[in-house]
This record gives sequence, structure tokens and C-alpha cells, in this order.
Amino acid sequence: MMISRSLIFISASFLLASAVNVSRESAWNGHTTPGSETAAPFLPWYVPPGAKSYDSASPLIHYTGKWMDSFSPAYVQRTLRWTDKPGASASFTFTGTGIEWFGGLDTTHGTAYVYIDGVKMPDVDTWNDYPLRQQRIFWKFDLTYGKHTIKVVKADKGSKSSSIVDVDAFVVTQIPPSYVQAAQQPDLLGPGSSGLQLESHALSNAPQWTLTQKGVTGVSAMQIAIISPTHALIIDKVEHNPLTLSGHPAWAALYNLRTHSVKPMRLQSNSFCAGGSFLSNGTLINVGGNPVVDGFTSAADFGDLDGLQAIRIFEPCEFDSVSGCEIYENHARIRMASARWYNTVVRISDGSAMILGGSKKGGWINNATVNNPTLEYWPPKSIHGSNGLPIHLPFLVDTLNSNLFPIAFALPDDRIFVAANQDAMIYDWKNNVEQRLPVIPNGVRVTYPMAGTGLLLPLSPENNYAPEILLCGGSTVDDTKAGYEISSQDPASAQCSRMVLTDDGIAAGWQVEQLPEARTMPDAVLLPTGEIVFINGARTGISGYGNVVNQVGQSNADNPTLTPVLYNPVAPAGQRFSSEGMKSSLIPRLYHSVATLTPNGDIMVAGSNPNLDRSEVKYGTEYRVEWVGPPYMSSDRPMVKSAPKKLDFGEGAKFAVTLPSSLKRNPDIKVALMDLGFVTHAVHANSRLVYLVASLSDDGETLEVTGPPNANIYPPGPGWIYVVVDGAPSVGVQIMIGDGQGPTVDDAALDNVLEKTSVDQYEASKKGDKQEDGSE
Repeated sequence: MMISRSLIFISASFLLASAVNVSRESAWNGHTTPGSETAAPFLPWYVPPGAKSYDSASPLIHYTGKWMDSFSPAYVQRTLRWTDKPGASASFTFTGTGIEWFGGLDTTHGTAYVYIDGVKMPDVDTWNDYPLRQQRIFWKFDLTYGKHTIKVVKADKGSKSSSIVDVDAFVVTQIPPSYVQAAQQPDLLGPGSSGLQLESHALSNAPQWTLTQKGVTGVSAMQIAIISPTHALIIDKVEHNPLTLSGHPAWAALYNLRTHSVKPMRLQSNSFCAGGSFLSNGTLINVGGNPVVDGFTSAADFGDLDGLQAIRIFEPCEFDSVSGCEIYENHARIRMASARWYNTVVRISDGSAMILGGSKKGGWINNATVNNPTLEYWPPKSIHGSNGLPIHLPFLVDTLNSNLFPIAFALPDDRIFVAANQDAMIYDWKNNVEQRLPVIPNGVRVTYPMAGTGLLLPLSPENNYAPEILLCGGSTVDDTKAGYEISSQDPASAQCSRMVLTDDGIAAGWQVEQLPEARTMPDAVLLPTGEIVFINGARTGISGYGNVVNQVGQSNADNPTLTPVLYNPVAPAGQRFSSEGMKSSLIPRLYHSVATLTPNGDIMVAGSNPNLDRSEVKYGTEYRVEWVGPPYMSSDRPMVKSAPKKLDFGEGAKFAVTLPSSLKRNPDIKVALMDLGFVTHAVHANSRLVYLVASLSDDGETLEVTGPPNANIYPPGPGWIYVVVDGAPSVGVQIMIGDGQGPTVDDAALDNVLEKTSVDQYEASKKGDKQEDGSE
């Protein structure tokens, strides 16, 4: 069967594919939940660790007016109370920091008034065009620790006289006082959340950074990508998030960078620990994942597709409303040739995606029985005799066990840098040749679960785009140890290693320096100025949850790093790191946290969920968003008034600009072309900064900018242009580099993948293959 190019980059408006049979054996980070052999609906009602549920029949709930009882297995504890009498109320006094009200929705339901401690909240409409049970009707998580009262009142207006309101259960977040953050948590209702400016403890004469808490993600931010000037796409795993969609929790969302509102997005398969990349036409692919876990983490009413071979397609979506934006999946037509959990995706010079490594099933530390030491391409290629099927990489065998989420970047000579465990190589993808590089010094491992982070330092015409790699953080923990021999208190590494990837640079080897404090799971964010911000992570432990001794909750890590660090790669050695003027966060960001540069030029920081599912204990699921503002955010910044939509290789284009009136004579002007990357698990895939050749007109109002010399310097696809004047960047302008066409589709290779593989083919092989040691 021949599949045309149009089916590869199919419109998101097409109907989603139908579900396949429910899996009966699944692993979630090496753990199987109680009841996982029996599929059950994934309902919003859920009692996370650190919370307590009170059924509608609880004597602690005080009812006034006429309420009736109903009994059914569809209700929490088989009971529910409802009323159709305006003014009837249900009051519940509790001690904690959050409250959730669960009940039913259908065409017989109407409006309720909700009061918290006597203060009226927005009206709640419980009408729905089809029946749903055990739904989260209302929630508020920003209460100070103490005694509070929620009151639900049947409305006397805004609904039909025959409409009803019911109470199925209340769930109270009972965070102990010692765990309550000093900063107030914004309301998970999203828009309108008030920001919180955190106090500075920095020196008053240092450049002042800002740290603002504003907005919530609605779903746990495991993966993030900036998709437009107004929105970020956030992807999670299957779990009980507060944001709901079609009667079950949502597992992806579009976050509005301007209004801080969120729109739930539909996924068909479990995207737990997937990779991602943009293609040359701006399409974002999200690949791999894990089986859907049954029982407490079931999705029988959601689709229950195995995510291990999934390719999820998100077409360019630049509309402010994002009402028509969808994620498309159809495993019968669009899938990887092999199962991949914890893979890395790199856009290469022909605009396609190289998908590297991973594991054939969910687990923890990789091992030879589940290792996937191969790469494949999307769209598939007929290359090296593969005819679209995976290509073996000896490097991914030699780097076991700690080699998941390899760090990889496309280089200016059209080869690929790859680091995994303690090793690194340069891969010539056109000739299928590996060039091994010197071992990373001092026994430091840099990939999952001993996760460090890595970046390709800025490329510049001034040094002929000579590439240099920076690897920071990680751990020296032995990756052959079982979990019971590893502790959350094992120290992380502070090592940073740099290497220029030229013949002379490789001969000189890795140049080592030290972060101010050790970090595992750090994020490294490139700024348009060429500097790097290190943020998030922990000083001890490693990635994952539920595997090591001395866990905090289920976290394998402890002692969070709360103060960012600025790194200037062109400063003299020994003078490159600084935290002067930077604010310390009050929010730990450990496993499953992210950070990314935004079009505005600040840094969006979100996530952290080192637990099986949503949790309210210490290091529990974090939905609050923070915004780190470099000092240039408050300076007089240049502005790009107009710009072309596309910029081709080696060709010139004009940008209308307004430069700050306070400029000194002969200002330093740089044009930064940036890929903001796809961020997950401390991997900033495709993150890239290329300085372009540019000249300013005599009147100071037009910049003549020349596109990158070729597709090796900047692989074709979407990017952002920041005009940097005397260290202050403009707001980024979205631009397409290249002709904007999708990568070539090799129909023969695609047909061979579909013929030689089957939909979710690895499900059967996982049955009876449980492992209970450190290589889960």
C-alpha cells in the first residue's frame, strides 16, 4: 500500500484513529499499580497521596434544604446526594490547603453557587450534553494551611427550575504545614491568577533579575515546546491532572503565554517520556512513550493505545484562539518501526527527524534485554540498506546502562554529536560511521537516570561556525548498581565539560570547570545574548521515582537547587559562572520539570512530578509556572517592526527595526537565529543559536540579514529571530528557515515499515517479562 506525502503531514482536523485492545500488562517506571490487571475507567475522581476523600454521606458534610440520596456503583462509595431545590446547600469544613468537589454532569444538571470561607467564587455550571460521573466540578488549591469551609448552593437563577446539583465527594489536600510553600499557589482555574513577585536576596548593585509566579499548566509539564508567539505545547503522561477533557483528565495542553489560560489537548496514546522535534515544514512530531497503565492509571474510556511506537503529529498552529489545534495519531498508518521509551529526536539537514535510542519497554535503568541500540528516521529513509527499518548503532550498546535520552545535536559538517553515559561520538549519518571521542572526565555520567544536560554553544561566522559542546551536571553513581544500593542522598556532579569539535579541539580533549553547586536533572537555557541559564534540578540523587533508598515521597532525588546560575561561555575560565542578582525560587523543580526561552525573551519554568501519579506530598506534582526575567527585560530594547515569513539559506532579507533611543554610538548589533528546542528530562533537543551576518542601514531603520550559509549550520525548519543591541534582545520573531516544504517522503521505505511491523507490536512481548531489580 502506498501512502502519499499528504498522509504523513495530515491535517489535524481529521478524525482520531480508533482504539486497540486494552493492555493487560504494563510497567510505569518499573512499577505495576494495584489492580492493574483489570482495566477500569480513568475518571477524574482520584485521591492522591497527601489528600483525603470525604463521601457525600459523610457526617462532616452539613446539608440544608431538601436533598435526596441515590445509590449506584457509578458513584464514589456507591452513594450520591442531589437536590433540585433553589437555595439548598451543602457545607463542608476541612483543614488543609486545597479542596475539590466531585459530582455528576448531564442535561438534567444546572448552576451552583460556590463559596469558600464566605467568599463567592465564579458560578459553576454542571450542565453537559451527555452524562458523566465522578467529575471534578470545582477546585481551589491556593488556600493557606488551616481550617476552611466550602459551601455549595443550588442556584435560584441561570438554570431550569427542574435542574439539579449533586455532591458525590469532596477531596481535601492535607499538606502538612512544614511542606506549605511560603509563596501562595495560584488558582488552578487559570486565567486571572495573580502573579507573585519573589523577594531578591541579591546584592543591590548587581544586575537585577526577576522571578514571577503566574499561571498554572493544568497538566504536569513533562515536555514542552514553544509553537507560536502566543502558545507553548505541554505534554504529560497519563495521570490524574486537574485539567479535564471529555470526562477524563487531560494529558496535554496548549498554554497561552500572554493570558496564562490553558486549553486541554487530546492524546490517544501514553506519551510518558517521549521525544520530539519540529520538521522542516514546521510540523511537530512527538514520538514514543509507554503502554497505558491500567488500574489506577487506566484509560479504558480514553483509547488505551500503547505509546511505544507512536508518532503524534501537531501541525503548525499559529492562531491566537487555537480552537482548531489538534494532535493527530493513527498507528495503522503512522508509526515508528520499533518501540522507543526515552528516545531523543534531532532534526537534520534534509529537514527530517533522526530518532535515537531508547528502551523497548518502560522501566528505569536501561539494560541489554530491553535496550534499543538503533536509530530510525521520520519520514523513513532507504539508507544503508535499511529500507526504512532501524539502523544498528554500536555506540548505544557500548554505553549501557545509563544511556537513555542521549544528548544529541546536528553539527555544521552535517554529522551528529551524541553523548551517552560517560562517552561521546560524532556520527556520520550519510556514511553510517561512528567517530568515538575522548571519554567524559572523572567518571561523570550525563544521561538518564544520571541526567546532566548539554548544549551546542552558539555558532558564529566569526569563527567559521566551529562547533563546541558543553555538558554539565549528572552523577558518578555506578549504573550497574541495583536501586537498593543507590540513595537519594548520593551527591550529584558539579562538573561541566567543554570540547571544540574540530581536529585540534578533539585532540585537546575535554576542558573541565565546575558549577557553583552540583546538579542532576538541570535545564540549560540559551539566551539570545549567547549566555546560558542553568536552572532546576537537585544536589543529590538521580532521576526517576520509586527506585532507590531514602526516597522523598517517591522521588529518587533530594536537596533541590533553587537558585539559577548564569554561564558566559566567552568569559575567561574561572569567571564564567555567576548568580549575582538572581532570585531563589521557593518551588523545588526535580524530575519531570522543564524550562524554555520564550519569544518574549524570558524563561518559562514549569513542572516537577517525581511520583507515580499526581501527588500532594513533599516534591508532589507541581502545576505552578514561574517566569525568570533577565535584566534586559527591563531595559530599553530594540523592536522588530516587520520581518519576512521565510529566510532562505545564503539569501538576504530586510527587517524593519526600531533601535533604542539611548543607544551609544556604533552599537554592537547581533542577529540571533534560535531554535528553542523540544525540552524534556533535561534534554533540550535541537536547541540552537546561530548568529547571522547583518548590516544596519544608514538611517538605522532597516537591517539587511543574510540567512545561514546552508542547512548544516541551521537545519531547515522554524526558528526565532532576536535582534540583540548592546546586549538587549528584541522580542523574538517567528520565521521559517528554508523553503518551508516538508522533508522528502520515501514511499518505498514507508511501505516497508508498515509491511514489516505491526501496530503496537511489542505489547505481546512484554507479557511475563517483569523485572524487579535496578534495571526495571
